[in-house]
Amino acid sequence: MDLHLAGRIAMITGPAKGMGAAITRAFAAEGASVALVGRDIGAIEPVAGELNSKGANAIVIKCDLTDPAQCQHAANETKKAYGRIDILVNVAGGSGPIGKSGVETTPEEFDDIVTLNMNGCFHTMRAVLPTMMAQRYGKIVNVGGTFGMRGRAGRMAYSASKWGLRGITKCFALEAGPYNINVNCVAPGMVDGPRFREKVCAEMATRLGISREEAAERHAAEYALRRLTTDADVANACLFLASDAARQITGIDLPVDGGWAMV
Repeated sequence: MDLHLAGRIAMITGPAKGMGAAITRAFAAEGASVALVGRDIGAIEPVAGELNSKGANAIVIKCDLTDPAQCQHAANETKKAYGRIDILVNVAGGSGPIGKSGVETTPEEFDDIVTLNMNGCFHTMRAVLPTMMAQRYGKIVNVGGTFGMRGRAGRMAYSASKWGLRGITKCFALEAGPYNINVNCVAPGMVDGPRFREKVCAEMATRLGISREEAAERHAAEYALRRLTTDADVANACLFLASDAARQITGIDLPVDGGWAMV
């Protein structure tokens, strides 16, 4: 299926590595011009350089997503460079404390992850929506997580932040819908990669006295399809929801988890 993303303008947060880099490459491969937004521009610039060397259009904008003024600046710079903003993909986020109960989680840890995972998306959405509303077209895809659909012991702070992001997504979907703007959430399960292996699997391995590979296998065994989600799986879901093939879909949470949250 041709998703007709060629010529679209996509602002993407958290594009430096993992899911973010995979999503960025996927949009560029479909012909979209991209604005890559994040705090660590040293990590983002190689991705932009790679895309530009292949004939894509990519710019880098430094932005602390917890600062609303910087998010507005990023939106302004994207529009200045490309003339419009068609798509916003909010990938940037953190995992918060792992293996800590709610009682063990400090107020500072809770505030930090809620601020990053909720406020960051809120600020960027507020920044791009006036442009999308004026042009009466837009697609917003927030990357949440299945722990925001089902609770998870030891991940209370992260789960709370992703539950909150679902609420933000649904409210903006209702408010932006009359302007022909779709707002949706992709909810990955455990996504295989360095952060999963080095943090999540490492914590389980230490706690249970098993290897990291065995820990990964235990996670996969919880899913109906008995396999972990990949970066490409998440990227494909984002492409779909950002395309006009999903024109009649808004306010949803789309699990990309091999059958864990909904089965």
